[in-house]
Amino acid sequence: MAEEEYGRIKKNDSTEIVIRRSEYRGLFGIDIREYVNTATYTGWSKSGIRIPENLWTEFRDAVNKVKTK
Repeated sequence: MAEEEYGRIKKNDSTEIVIRRSEYRGLFGIDIREYVNTATYTGWSKSGIRIPENLWTEFRDAVNKVKTK
C-alpha cells in the first residue's frame, strides 16, 4: 500500500491538521502533522507526530479513551 491521506481538519485560516500514512526511511507509519499555507510558506510544519504502523492500534485505543466535556 502506498501513501494515503485519511483526513484534514481545519485548525485556522492558514493551517490544517493532516492525518496520513506515509513512508519514511523504508518504514510506514501514521503522520498527524500540520500543513501551513501562508504568503511566506506553504508546506509541512515541524509540528506533529509519527506513529509507527505496528503501534497504531495501541495508539488509537489510547486516544479513544479520551473524554471531552
